[in-house]
Amino acid sequence: MLVCVVVLESLSTGCRKIDESLGGGIPAGKIGLVYGEAESGKTTLAMQFAVDCARQGYKTLYVDCDEAFSTRRFSQIASDHLAEIADQIVLMRPKSFTEQSTLVDQLPECLVGRFGLLAIDTVTSFYRAETGSPSRVFDLNRELNRQMAVLAQIAKTRRVLVLVLSQVRFAFSESLEGVEPVAPRVLRFWADVIMVLKPTGNRQIVRVILEKGGHGPEPVRCYLRMDDTGIHEHKRKRV
Repeated sequence: MLVCVVVLESLSTGCRKIDESLGGGIPAGKIGLVYGEAESGKTTLAMQFAVDCARQGYKTLYVDCDEAFSTRRFSQIASDHLAEIADQIVLMRPKSFTEQSTLVDQLPECLVGRFGLLAIDTVTSFYRAETGSPSRVFDLNRELNRQMAVLAQIAKTRRVLVLVLSQVRFAFSESLEGVEPVAPRVLRFWADVIMVLKPTGNRQIVRVILEKGGHGPEPVRCYLRMDDTGIHEHKRKRV
């Protein structure tokens, strides 16, 4: 008997323009990098990805390195379907870069069953905390690179979307929108899709730039609005 296995195709970014450029959203089997300043909506966007994933019938493994995952915020985004969606979320909280490394190596054993999303929030948190010692920078970069290689293999072989969030550091280049992800060479090398979230004058509105992964030659830009129910596309009024 032939068994048809339905796999997750993609997850929406919340912006129609960016989704269209990506061919429907960030595709499964790839690494998506989302970076931005504090309070720019990275965690909210990641939780919304998890909710979207659950609504399609797939589980999420959420690695919360910053202890930023809020059950209250998640319940607002999940809305009336909280009970069934919560059952689809597996939450893990490493306490150090060493624990993060161990967890990454154990992920193939953890992703058993119908998983569609692996989210790491943020992948550079513990890395950044330990780069204060110049003598450790080389070893930390090498280990972060190794972890990203493992994640790329997981994305490909398990056909899941690996979503990694990153903090930022200031960059002196207009093309980088003023900031770049922590450990930019490592993260940019492994990421198939890269999005940056930029604050605006309104705390509820963020600008999103699709830097890598779109079909066109130029970055795609749009605006998203954050409210109690999550992140939604924002139509700016023309003056």
